[in-house]
Amino acid sequence: MKQPWHLYLMAFLYIIAGFNHFRKPGMYIRIIPPVFKNPKLINNLSGAAEIILGCLLLLPFTKSFAAWGIIALLIAIFPANLYMYQNKKASFNLPKWILFIRLPLQIVLIFWAYQYTL
Repeated sequence: MKQPWHLYLMAFLYIIAGFNHFRKPGMYIRIIPPVFKNPKLINNLSGAAEIILGCLLLLPFTKSFAAWGIIALLIAIFPANLYMYQNKKASFNLPKWILFIRLPLQIVLIFWAYQYTL
């Protein structure tokens, strides 16, 4: 059963994560695979998307749109999570098992957002 606080928590987490893209851009730029050009722009766009989508989750008439946007964003940023797992420099020296667990965690986050598309 969906609880209202689950939605508020999700919105809060995306808004905070989005602002963090601008507060500590180097952290995010470091995990963008080199195949993607202009990592600064990608960082700014993904941070802005997280802030905007998090805010839109809080409005009843845009909640479904925002949830679909978050699902698309989670799919779009998956290469960064994979790059962190595969590349020592991008891994922040985190244990390999933590980086591995992050990969299927995306599915959990997608499922969480999907709850608000209906």
